[in-house]
Amino acid sequence: MKPSPRSSALAGAVLWVILALPPVRHVLESELTPQVLVQIPLLALAGALLARLFSRRLDTVMRLWNDGGIPGLLLASVAGMTWMLPRLMDASINEEGYALAKFLTVPLLVGVPVALSWPKSGFVTRGVLLLEVVATAFRMGWLYLVSPERLCSNYLLGDQQRLGKLLVAIGVVIALVLAWQLIWGRVRVESPQ
Repeated sequence: MKPSPRSSALAGAVLWVILALPPVRHVLESELTPQVLVQIPLLALAGALLARLFSRRLDTVMRLWNDGGIPGLLLASVAGMTWMLPRLMDASINEEGYALAKFLTVPLLVGVPVALSWPKSGFVTRGVLLLEVVATAFRMGWLYLVSPERLCSNYLLGDQQRLGKLLVAIGVVIALVLAWQLIWGRVRVESPQ
């Protein structure tokens, strides 16, 4: 049974509030890896869940400029990449204005556009976006791995290199899953009746 838009939106709002609580923020921002691989994706998920409540109204407005979902996915890509920059991750910890910007822009400019644009996008658009996710994971992972200096002044070099290894591993896993689906198609398991 699919959850109702109201229950999804409530879950998104609760998740957003929980992520904003100071103890939760402190835990997720105390190291680079949880900030990039947990906090930012969960903020985007909160926005995607909230989008379900307003999807009909937003679809009417977005229909004028979001043909095929491409502009919305492009907006989400640019906003998501912005928060992968080490300088902004540092600023979001040191300055409350940047922290507020992160907590507003990731849900609203990443989560909401993806939730509204993904269903409208075609096979090629989705493929290009997923390939860009893989390429970004490899680029950022390589950058964090090979840099001899700390890119984020709030985090240790070891945490930066750990994140780099995880990003490369995530890129490999996504690439393998995509290759599997392209070569052998989706694996569907039907439940016995």
